[in-house]
Amino acid sequence: MEALIPVINKLQDVFNTVGADIIQLPQIVVVGTQSSGKSSVLESLVGRDLLPRGTGIVTRRPLILQLVHVSQEDKRKTTGEENGVEAEEWGKFLHTKNKLYTDFDEIRQEIENETERISGNNKVPVGDQPKDIELQIRELILRFISNPNSIILAVTAANTDMATSEALKISREVDPDGRRTLAVITKLDLMDAGTDAMDVLMGRVIPVKLGIIGVVNRSQLDINNKKSVTDSIRDEYAFLQKKYPSLANRNGTKYLARTLN
Repeated sequence: MEALIPVINKLQDVFNTVGADIIQLPQIVVVGTQSSGKSSVLESLVGRDLLPRGTGIVTRRPLILQLVHVSQEDKRKTTGEENGVEAEEWGKFLHTKNKLYTDFDEIRQEIENETERISGNNKVPVGDQPKDIELQIRELILRFISNPNSIILAVTAANTDMATSEALKISREVDPDGRRTLAVITKLDLMDAGTDAMDVLMGRVIPVKLGIIGVVNRSQLDINNKKSVTDSIRDEYAFLQKKYPSLANRNGTKYLARTLN
């Protein structure tokens, strides 16, 4: 499987360049309402700060994110002295193929620069968004999650009603049996005092065949204070051990990463 990932990535690049979906490639599609924690989940999985942050509607465009493990030999070829770049990690964009980004703040800025005014599953037009923004977003989401070779990561905040989750609702339209849907419950630490997500995490509220995994991500204050993803995952582990000791080993960012892998 590891040998296939670079091939899939290259095919994805080609199809995106020519604007054709000749083959429905395997992919993980992250969906959820505005501020449900989609970007936080992705950053925790990547282990890097690279996505636009702030309050309100921030991610206004679908992003295709590829993680590539590079051997030492390929690393030397890519970041050798002839390129004037030496780095352990770097990013590249399809629209700037010849440029390597070693500063992840610069990656975030480039995403912001290339971002259109379209976001996650929000319902009300904001600013200069078109009046049919909800319909546009819905059609966009359905186009990605209708791919039978995709895994749908339905992100829902723990402090909202799981039974009315928009992410799970739209996922069921293309995956009624839930065979390729995995629910991610964010913001476990923000639930009202005296309540918990035990029933949700146990699948008693809404069963999901691929599973339900709870995570604790960084708050906006954490991000403003430059709290690292590593420190966040450490604190997440401590929170799960204290609040959900019987479920701690089946929840959290690390468990989510292993499950997706």
